Amino acid sequence: MSHYQILRIHSSINKPKRKLAGRSKDIQSDLWNITRIGFLHYEEKKMQKVGYIGLGLMGKSMARNILKAGFPLVVHNRSREAVEELSAEGAQPAASPSDVANQVDVVITNLPDSPDVEQVALGRAGIIEGARKGLIFVDNSTIKPATARSVAEKLGEKGVSCLDAPVSGGDIGAQQGTLVIMVGGPIQALETVRPILEAMGKTITHVGEAGAGQIAKAANQIMVAAQMVALGELLVFARKSGADPQKVVRAIQGGAAQCWTLDVKPQRLFAGNREPGFKAYMQAKDLGIVLDTARLYGIPLVSASIHNQLFNAMLEMGMSELDNSAVIGVVEALANITLLEG
Repeated sequence: MSHYQILRIHSSINKPKRKLAGRSKDIQSDLWNITRIGFLHYEEKKMQKVGYIGLGLMGKSMARNILKAGFPLVVHNRSREAVEELSAEGAQPAASPSDVANQVDVVITNLPDSPDVEQVALGRAGIIEGARKGLIFVDNSTIKPATARSVAEKLGEKGVSCLDAPVSGGDIGAQQGTLVIMVGGPIQALETVRPILEAMGKTITHVGEAGAGQIAKAANQIMVAAQMVALGELLVFARKSGADPQKVVRAIQGGAAQCWTLDVKPQRLFAGNREPGFKAYMQAKDLGIVLDTARLYGIPLVSASIHNQLFNAMLEMGMSELDNSAVIGVVEALANITLLEG
């Protein structure tokens, strides 16, 4: 039953009715039941079935928010713990990416790197093997723009609409459903899945065609890396120069230096908390994507190149699993001082 038919029936109920041998109430009741059943059918048809593949630090929270929003959810992950956790909350487990794709209207991935997305999307038992015309593929991973375009082209040959939709906001944004989502791909597909994305994020921006979402995320990571390094440098600079770093932060928060990083990260560092909201090795990986893409187009990125060296130094120093703000540890080592001294 179409929405238009439902509205016509609903309209007929509200019109004046001629009494037919005491049957007007029964007729009205019958019409109301038809309307109610039809409307429920319409609402059910609107509620897309979603698959989510990749239940890591952020992916699990994002999938949970989709489930909380009322969407039927199918999940798959290499490790079973996250699958079992979400299954206990109402999600349906699937044996493989192809099994997920075969059951849903929209399949979403959130994976570590470009090769992982290629394997899950195009490999053996991958999404492509379970795909059908009309399926929408949304990738929340941060990968190379060229990979996003290649995957979109190959899945497109099977009638799948593809959106590269990387996110920003860290684990807190994933938990709270307040992520920023940058989308590349057909606008019609975006509008179809917008209610699903709104369960995960507060700001959803269509940037352009396939790959454009990944370009926006790469640009975002240039700024994030710069802020993390700058924060580490200013805190170490203040400490070794003889000022109280906490007071310095308070002094500059109201000026031109004010930003999310300055508002959120210092207190964690002052408390000695370097637990990951966004892991250092992921920041290094993202900067690698930035620099690879920049080389492809002949773009000199001087500061990003230096920041990449600092994050790679974190990996060499055994800090790959720490928060990206823990890059201050590299600055501390270079300055031969620690933030928490004294």
